[in-house]
Amino acid sequence: MRDKLTLRAKREGYLARSAYKLLSLNSKYNIIKKGDKVLDLGCWPGSWIQVCLNLKCDVTGVDIKKVDFEGVNFIEGDIYDKNLLDKLGKFNVVLSDLAPKTTGIKHLDQARSLDLAYNALDVAKNVLKEKGNFLCKIFQSNDLDEFVRDVKKNFVFVKMSKPEASKKRSKEIYLIAKSKHNL
Repeated sequence: MRDKLTLRAKREGYLARSAYKLLSLNSKYNIIKKGDKVLDLGCWPGSWIQVCLNLKCDVTGVDIKKVDFEGVNFIEGDIYDKNLLDKLGKFNVVLSDLAPKTTGIKHLDQARSLDLAYNALDVAKNVLKEKGNFLCKIFQSNDLDEFVRDVKKNFVFVKMSKPEASKKRSKEIYLIAKSKHNL
């Protein structure tokens, strides 16, 4: 049996329950504004793209799995591709819902999530316009505080949040970073 949010997502036309995570975080922190230019890293299956399109944003999605939305620039690619930055412009918002293929080995899954988060941060530092915003999923771990300190070097406001739409047993948490500054 699917959970209530999965059923609700299907009923409301979203491709995944993760849409409610973004909707909740955006409602609370105003990360994405109408008309923003948004980069969605790890965009498959596309529920975050749907949320951004509903906000009338100009969306570019990146994933190793293809997604197809009218009016969305999609780059089939990997966050580890050194040439990815060459394919991107400048953005008001970078979203990262990237997650590793989990192994069930806690410390390995946490390390892979942290690595993805650092790569997403690197992309954000390079493509965000000044005062741009960054939202990043990461698994909770002992290294989380160090990651937060690194993010704080580049953004005025940094906060961690676990939206109600996250499953209770999930170790995922979202980092909200607002108002990028250029040092």
